[in-house]
Amino acid sequence: MSKRISIPVILMALISLFPFNVAAAADHSENENELDVKEIIFEHLGDGYGWEVPFSHVYRIPLPVIVRAEDGKWFCFSSGDLTEVEVVENETTGKVSKHLKPVLKTIEKDGKEYNFMLMHVGKHKDKVVQLLPLDASGVEAAKADIASNPDETEYAFEDGKYFKEYRPLDISITKNVAALFIAAILVTAMVMGLVRYYARRGLRAPRKGAGFFEMLVSFVYYDTIKSTLGENTKRFAPYLLTCFFFILVMNLVGLIVIFPGGANLTGNIAVTLVLAVMTFIITNIFGTKHYWKEIFWPDVPLFLKFPLPIMQVIEVFGIFTKPAALCVRLFANMMGGHIIVITLTLLIFIFAAFGTGVAGGATVISVAFSIFMLLLDVLVSFIQAYVFTLLSALFISMAVIKEHEHEEKKDAGDPIEEHKVKLELKDEIDAMEKLAAQTDIKA
Repeated sequence: MSKRISIPVILMALISLFPFNVAAAADHSENENELDVKEIIFEHLGDGYGWEVPFSHVYRIPLPVIVRAEDGKWFCFSSGDLTEVEVVENETTGKVSKHLKPVLKTIEKDGKEYNFMLMHVGKHKDKVVQLLPLDASGVEAAKADIASNPDETEYAFEDGKYFKEYRPLDISITKNVAALFIAAILVTAMVMGLVRYYARRGLRAPRKGAGFFEMLVSFVYYDTIKSTLGENTKRFAPYLLTCFFFILVMNLVGLIVIFPGGANLTGNIAVTLVLAVMTFIITNIFGTKHYWKEIFWPDVPLFLKFPLPIMQVIEVFGIFTKPAALCVRLFANMMGGHIIVITLTLLIFIFAAFGTGVAGGATVISVAFSIFMLLLDVLVSFIQAYVFTLLSALFISMAVIKEHEHEEKKDAGDPIEEHKVKLELKDEIDAMEKLAAQTDIKA
């Protein structure tokens, strides 16, 4: 019995630890009883210059910040230099809380002083900017702009001075970039592990983890890619298999609360957009003459394509809607799962204002539903990786198909054409039977 309940108990414990982000984020509010649900959700779904230490929102694992200043010089420093932990004591309750406070990073290079800061307000909120000093007239403009438009201002006031914000070229290793590296390393390790196994043991079937991985490879290769692409399988299978396992690993790692998980990669539309663009490029680069002929001169009645190019416009529009569907489908499904889990967890803090009994009941319900949603997200992770691979294979197969193959497939599904073929075969069989009968009589 203890073994049966151990897994649910562990899962509930992990889920109960998940709200550390919520509790810490709530401390940033001026009113400790006020919970900024929107800010918490977007903070989890967004990117960052540091990786949260497990079970602590204040302390973060620093990552390298790489920026190009206004004069073209490059700078690389730790993201830990842009923030510091501030301890605040509430005078009324005596409660001590910790906050992450942005600080000014000053670097001297070639006799010139460069100031960088991670902005917490204004137009460049949550981005690293270079702060440029202002003259007297610029200071007056900065004061007026900060006072009139604090949320969209491009000026900053730090260390008793006013600065003009400049957004430098930023190629920093953020949390999402680091998570991409981790996912790529995991996929490479999985593939190379299976390769080493076959190199050592020949064609013996692997077991345990390697066996499960081989099963996934066989399923995707034979039942999805080969059945769709046919003779073009070997040409495009490496890309499609890479897509499947890369998306699957990113999905699963994103469901893990603590490092190296927690990065919402496939819930970031920039990541899914790049994957969709790769399919778009492959589809159109390797497209055959028949593929482009069907786009610019499809087999439809003439009035639909000339003089008004109605069908051509629709087909060209379809070239871009296919990768757009790939991008949005993966992004929306994975982001939606994260939002639901976060929202269920936030219910604990929302109902805490109604008393201990209500908070206890809300905790049990929220944790139970969060576990259910996480298990469902595991299934969705596999499904979305499979759907992306399957649709990519379909789009590529429609682009690389040749004209005679198209005619064969077109006729194969046409009942009228099939009936004509049957009649022709019947006539040939009857003719052969008559010929055979006449031969027998002569003999």
